[in-house]
Formats: sequence, C-alpha cells, structure tokens
Amino acid sequence: MKTSLQIASEATIAPISAVAEQLGIPEQYVEYHGRSKAKIDLNLLDAYRDRPLGKYILVTAITPTPLGEGKTTTTIGLGMALNKIGKRAAIALRQSSLGPVFGIKGGGAGGGYSQVVPLEESIVHLNGDIHAIQQAHNQIAALVDNSWYHGNPLNIDPDRIVIRRAMDVNDRFLRNITIGLGGDKHGFPRDTGFDMTVASELMAILALATGSTAVEAIKSLRARIGKMVVAFTKDGKPVTADDVRAAGAAAVLMRETLKPNLMQTIENTPAFIHAGPFANIAHGNSSIVADQIALRLADYVVTEAGFGMDMGGEKFFDIKCRASGLWPAAAVVVATVRALKSHTGKYKITPGKPLPPELLAENPDDVLVGGANLRKQIANARAFGVPVVVALNAFPDDYPSEIEAVRQIAREAGAADMAVSSVFADGGAGGIDLAQKVVAAAESSNATPQFLYPLEMPIKGKIDAIARAIYGADGVSYTEQASEQIESFEANGFGNLPI
Repeated sequence: MKTSLQIASEATIAPISAVAEQLGIPEQYVEYHGRSKAKIDLNLLDAYRDRPLGKYILVTAITPTPLGEGKTTTTIGLGMALNKIGKRAAIALRQSSLGPVFGIKGGGAGGGYSQVVPLEESIVHLNGDIHAIQQAHNQIAALVDNSWYHGNPLNIDPDRIVIRRAMDVNDRFLRNITIGLGGDKHGFPRDTGFDMTVASELMAILALATGSTAVEAIKSLRARIGKMVVAFTKDGKPVTADDVRAAGAAAVLMRETLKPNLMQTIENTPAFIHAGPFANIAHGNSSIVADQIALRLADYVVTEAGFGMDMGGEKFFDIKCRASGLWPAAAVVVATVRALKSHTGKYKITPGKPLPPELLAENPDDVLVGGANLRKQIANARAFGVPVVVALNAFPDDYPSEIEAVRQIAREAGAADMAVSSVFADGGAGGIDLAQKVVAAAESSNATPQFLYPLEMPIKGKIDAIARAIYGADGVSYTEQASEQIESFEANGFGNLPI
C-alpha cells in the first residue's frame, strides 16, 4: 500500500468553495485562504441560529498505545462513509501542533485513504491560528513582568508568576530558563520557561468560547481571557489578565482565530479544523464554535476527543458539552486487536521500533484478557447515557478469531453494536457498516445531558466522582501540597468549575 503522504499527494482536491457549497454555506460567509482552505465568518451563527441541529457523534477510544489506535482516521472515515450512505456529514477535528508533527507522534490529520488534505496545509500553520495564540500569550506574559517591573502595583509575587512563555516547538533547552539578566534596565532575574503554544490556556479558551451569535461568541472569548489567572500576589490572591490590562489586547490578537477553519477530506467531505488543546493538561477537544456552525449545516457531525474515553472523552461530556449545551446522539469507541493484546501487559510497544512478532501471532485469549480495557471504556461512555458502537480499526494481520473476541466483548459490555472498519485502506467505503450502525444507534437515541458531578460539589468530591466512576478507583488520597492547592482554589472562588 502507498504511504499516507503518497496518497495525499495524489488526491483530487476540490476548490474550497465547492466544499462550502456542499454544506450550503453562502459565499459571503466564506473567507478564502488560498484555493484549499477557508475561514467561516461567525455571522453565520446569527443567520442560521434557528436551524435545527444535526446529529452529534463522538469518536473516542480505548486507552491508546504509543502508536495510537486510529481514532482520527476513524473519525474522518466515518464522516466520508456517512456521506456515501446519503447523509450530509461533516467532521470536526483539532488543529495539529507543530511539536507532535515533527516528533514521533506525527500530525493529527488521519492516514491512508482517510485523511484531511492538503496534508501539509492541514498540519502546518493552517491560517495562522496557533501563531496568533502564541503572540497573545506572550503579550500577556510580557505585561505581567512589566507590571512587576514598574513598581509592582498589584503586589505580584515574582515566585508565583504562573504564566510562562509559549512557542510551538519541542525545545527541551527552553523548558526551564532564567530571564531578566543584564542589569536593572532589562528586568529582574527570575526562573521561568517555555511551554508549547497549544498548551497555553488561551488554546483551551478558544476551544470553549461559545455563543448563539457572533457577538456572544466574541464576548465569551474576551470574558474567558480576562479571567485567566497569570500570577498570585504576595498574600496569595489571584492576579488575572484583566488585572494587568492584557485581556483586551489578547482578544484583539485572537480575533481571527475564533473563526473556524474549513478544509476537506481525501473524498471532499467538509472538515472543520479548529482549536487544539491537549487532553492531558486541558480538555482535549476541538472548538465549540465549529461544532455549533457544523451542526446547523449537516445531518451528522462527527468529532473526536483526545486520548481514550477516560481522558478526552470524559472531558468532552463534563467540560465541553456542559459549556456548549450540546449532547451527542451516540459515541464510537475505537479499538485495535494489537492494542487490546498489549493491555495484557505481556508486550512492549516502542515508538519507532517494529512490533514484537509474538504480538502479531493469533491469540484471541489475549484479546479477551486485554479486552478489560475496552469493557471499561464502553462502560465509561454508557455512564453518560449515550449508545455506544465499537469500531474495530482493522489491520491485515488481524485473525477472524480475534475479531470475534472483540465482538464478544462489545456485546457483553452493552455496546449497541460493533463494526469492523477498514477506512485506512479503503476510505469511506471501508466504513459503510460502521456508518449504518452509528445511524441506527443515533436515530434510536434519546440521550440527554447526564454529567458525572454537579458544579457546586466540592473539588475533592468531583475528583472522587471521576476517579471512582471512570478509573475504577476505590478512593483518592492527596499529598499535603495538593490539598493546599485545592483549599486555595476554593478560597479564591474557583470551586464551582469543572475538573
């Protein structure tokens, strides 16, 4: 089979105007950034605010191995397959960060015959959103230091300036640095460092901004930036971006980032690529604004959540859906035979190295043992009241007995159905069975919002609820430092936020 790069380079790419036309987007709302990508004017929210919403489908996964299990590929393939069976579908993905793109993980644009194209445009720069966030983040950081330098009117504790600088590069030598050297005219020395731009709180803020109109969405972005805690005073009080008068400038710098990016899959299915917070240090989902627009244009919108159902999936429901008011009609849990075998603990998978030969040998018993992870992730999704379809991302070396073992696990764990997906090798055609089963589950679903915890619950109570329900813990113990931080959060008015 050809490489993903070869396949992408040979793809027939439609003008982005034709992709927008598929969704019925009037041309006045399409802002072209070249022939193959565009931004969508937020005023479309106002124009289509009374339109009924399409079906919202979440794609999540078992706990992934270092190689990934094909969640993005499945999301893209499912969207294309839905179009093939006569549903107007769109997909919504996070934007790739240059750090992982140039690392072992690679870009997050799918693979094989289920990917976003043009590949290099989807994973590098893409209309400049990350650069704008980086500029806004560093502008805030500079103004924090500037306030401290010019008499420190906010009584900032230099040892508790929590905002660091940002850049979208994996550069370990800049993770921990000392700034302010060179004498008084150049600032005061203190320790800080650089984080990846997509790890900035501004990226999570962009993804969570919401509104039924363009003005509401912009106000949501500005308000969230203003509440961003950038430091603490010497008596332990939080200092916000509003306090250092940085939020307005940051919002202006990010004004264009709020407009969702429109691209296409290799089969010309519309793809909204917007925002990219990580799931381990943020909530790991694409933007609410993109989903709100897509759901008013398509019969089905397929989106994904980062990492497994226990990580980005739980945050999709408890954070993103709580903020947006949207709720999925069904969830797809992606699994692979090789990953289920690896969850037995008998095999070591190392990025960049060949898989152990014994992992590829026929062994349905190992699938059943490692299938405990799939069982739990199905239960985790069902805890939110949505029907679950298991998508087995198939590989050529999977054995029928192993596939049947996955089917048995899905059935016993209460999944609505299970489908074998070959979208990597076959594109949308390889996801027809999955698409039909997702439609059947979604059409029969009457799922309504069902969160793990109320916001007014104390922080430790919310942590305990997640640990017990999602991770199967018997309880949670806290270090002294963690308890002190939680007490500080609650004392400063942050106790009613989601975890």
